[in-house]
Amino acid sequence: MSAEIRLADIVVDCTDEGQLCAFYEGLLGWKRGEMFGHPTLTSAAGVTLLFVQEEDYVSPVWPEEEGRQQKQVHFDFLVPDVAEAVAKAEALGGRKADAQFGGEVFTTVLDPAGHPLCLVKEG
Repeated sequence: MSAEIRLADIVVDCTDEGQLCAFYEGLLGWKRGEMFGHPTLTSAAGVTLLFVQEEDYVSPVWPEEEGRQQKQVHFDFLVPDVAEAVAKAEALGGRKADAQFGGEVFTTVLDPAGHPLCLVKEG
């Protein structure tokens, strides 16, 4: 019987790891740390985001456009109040995506590095 494979962390590439970590720290309130010389945030449940600055990072476009950098992953965060969470994300440097598909259930926001994230109504 083989050992269980467990998620260690999620690496988030960007052009400014300090800026992106600060955005998510302000939005989520997770505990800040460091791993491999890069900033991290860890949730109470143990999920860790590791922010890594890449000089050749290209922001994705969303929705996808042919010939442009596509998103490769996005985050869904459960929130008690979607409008309040969107306003908080915008105040921290994110921006509401031009295209929206979630109706009253979720809103897509782009973080400062261009990664799409959905703020999803709890319940």
